[in-house]
Amino acid sequence: MTDTAAEPVLLAAGLVPDDGDPGALPVGRADAVVFAVGDAERAARRYCAALGLRCTAYAGPETGEPETVSYVLAAPGTRIVLTSLVRAIGPRGRELAAYLDRYGDGVLDVAVSVPDVYYAYDYAVDRGALSLAEPYETRDAYGSVVLAAIGVPGGTRHTLVDRAGYAGPYLPGFVPHAGF
Repeated sequence: MTDTAAEPVLLAAGLVPDDGDPGALPVGRADAVVFAVGDAERAARRYCAALGLRCTAYAGPETGEPETVSYVLAAPGTRIVLTSLVRAIGPRGRELAAYLDRYGDGVLDVAVSVPDVYYAYDYAVDRGALSLAEPYETRDAYGSVVLAAIGVPGGTRHTLVDRAGYAGPYLPGFVPHAGF
C-alpha cells in the first residue's frame, strides 16, 4: 500500500500488515473517501470547478435513495463521494443527521478495496476492529459488490469493498452522471 493519511489507522486495525507477516492481509488501494456535507450538489460543483474532478455517478431520491443525495467525483487514482441528507426517515438518515449535527462537514467513511471482504473483515475484527456491518452482497443490473464495515480508533468508518464482479458507475443504486 502506498503512504496515505489513512495508513496509520488501517495499520492499527490490522488492514495494513507488517511486511514480515506471512499471513498478511492483501489490501488494495483506497476505494473512496466519503464526506458528509450540508449540500452535496453545491459541494460537488465546487470540487469539480476548483480541483478539476469529474462527477461520474449520482444517487438520490430519483434513484431509490429517499434519505440522502450523493455525488461521486473522480480523477485518476482518486474517488470522492459527497453525501448530504435529504430527510432522516430511517437508520441511514438518522446516522448522517447525527454526524452532521455533531461534526459538521467531514470524512464519514474511508472505503478500502480488498480482494476478499469476508477474509478481510474476519482478519480485522479478530485483531480488534469494531464490527459495524458484517459482509453482505448488494447487486443491480451492473453486477454485484461485496461490502462490510468496521470501526477503528478515531471513529471513522472503514468500508471493505470487493467490486470484482461489478461494472457499474460506483455502487448499486448509483447511476452515471454526465457532470456539471
